[in-house]
Amino acid sequence: MTSVEGSSRSARGLLSSVGASWMRAPYPALVVDALGSVVEINARAADLFPAAIPGTALAEVAPDWLVDGHRRAVRGGSGAVDTVRGRHGPWTLAAHATLGAGGEVVWWLVDETDRSLAEAALRTEQERTAFLADASSRLLASLNVERCMELAVELATAYLADAAVLVTPAAGKRHPLASCVGGAVVHRSVRLDPATVPGLAEALRGFPPVPSRWIDPAVLPEWAVPDGFAGPVGSVVVTPLPGHGVPAGALILLRRSDHAAFDASEEVFARVFAARAGAALSAARLYREQSGITAALMAELLPPSLRQVHGVEFAGGYRTSTDTERVGGDFYDVHPGAGPGDETLAVLGDVCGKGLEAAVLTGKIRSTLQALLPLADDHQHLLSLLNGALLSSRHTRFATLVLASVRRRSGATRLRLTSAGHPLPLIVRADGTVREAATSGTLIGALPEVRAHTAEVDLGPGETCLLFTDGVTEARGGPLGDAMFGDARLQAALAECAGMPAEAVVERIQMLVAAWIGDNRHDDIAVMAITTPRTTHLAAVDGRTPGRYTA
Repeated sequence: MTSVEGSSRSARGLLSSVGASWMRAPYPALVVDALGSVVEINARAADLFPAAIPGTALAEVAPDWLVDGHRRAVRGGSGAVDTVRGRHGPWTLAAHATLGAGGEVVWWLVDETDRSLAEAALRTEQERTAFLADASSRLLASLNVERCMELAVELATAYLADAAVLVTPAAGKRHPLASCVGGAVVHRSVRLDPATVPGLAEALRGFPPVPSRWIDPAVLPEWAVPDGFAGPVGSVVVTPLPGHGVPAGALILLRRSDHAAFDASEEVFARVFAARAGAALSAARLYREQSGITAALMAELLPPSLRQVHGVEFAGGYRTSTDTERVGGDFYDVHPGAGPGDETLAVLGDVCGKGLEAAVLTGKIRSTLQALLPLADDHQHLLSLLNGALLSSRHTRFATLVLASVRRRSGATRLRLTSAGHPLPLIVRADGTVREAATSGTLIGALPEVRAHTAEVDLGPGETCLLFTDGVTEARGGPLGDAMFGDARLQAALAECAGMPAEAVVERIQMLVAAWIGDNRHDDIAVMAITTPRTTHLAAVDGRTPGRYTA
């Protein structure tokens, strides 16, 4: 008896134990002996391997992965191979092995094509979900428009396409672009006609994209293909970038002709990514617009830079209650007179409260005082008009302030000082003596009528008038952190500033108060110094026009 006959008998013995019904099993099955020859095969397996007949070598009729699995099963015994998988034509098959006593193997084949496709689709969706999560985090981490454009095209080329071009709405007659190929991002501004790219004009208006198969890559203009793109364009996707109510732009994705064209699922995924990129870009653009508006409004609320006016030195210092804010409820202004003989109006005030709401009322007071400058000769009348303006507004806050009308006279400076419920100005003489100005008045914005008393003060060379808010005297600090800076400590510090320029006086007071406060919480702080310089004099110009004060 030959070995083949022996294997055949052994195989038949193995199959008889299973039953003759195996030939009608719904799964393909075949018996292969230890030498790799087909011994038996059922009808389903015969349909799968038409050339497989008993006596045929398995290597001649079956795929390599099954042949290799059979060899390992024969060599290793029953524990060597349980299941092997691979492709055969359009199918993905799983082959399960059962070993017989004579070394023959029965292979049961199961079609896993649908399962394989489902697993591949699941892996693809998992990868896409992870990509979108990462892309969203990176895109939303920046509120810079240019950086968002860069990230959008970088991410698109890393996952979706060989090159990407992001087109934003026109700024004037040109469209800002960001393109990426090979990881290099280029920004430029191009004057273009969106109609030259199919679907681009619609995408820029927020309409759904046209299918990729409708776009002929050969008609793309030169600007739509980034420099460095290798090979002809084989497939194009144009998708809108939805924004917050207004389209944020459009994204053009390019693939080379030697790569697979965009399929329907990839086009849908490109739209999902574009929605994330558009939301981030729109948020960045909105932030930039709001930052610009805030900066413009903030410029009007910030205290001005002070300088010498008509021979009198003005210097100011300002610190908000928190380091994260730039404006608050304290303010100061200097409105120069038209000429050396005219009065300059200086104002320092304190609005009830802190932060932006107080700063808004501060801006209203400053603009109202600007409009009332022609009436600055009469402090009482000016304060009454300002009080009426505040009472008729929607604000319920009140304010205190000091008016100082300043005029240079020969070697001295004449001041008219009026306090409206505010800490009294301090006068430091050349010998270090410090006195409060004899002025008084009621606060504004709270009572129907304002009462005020104006004091007149002359400042000689090197003498200073200090205006300040209660944030200075009420600043808490010191060794235990709970003592107020106080009037006495301020006057002692000011006495040491006798003869100093206005800017030096302000810096000295600010430094001492800051050191006293340390890390403690505090109110807004504003300080203004008005000083008669020691060396300033009035110089003649041409005998007809007014002279000017020079150092």
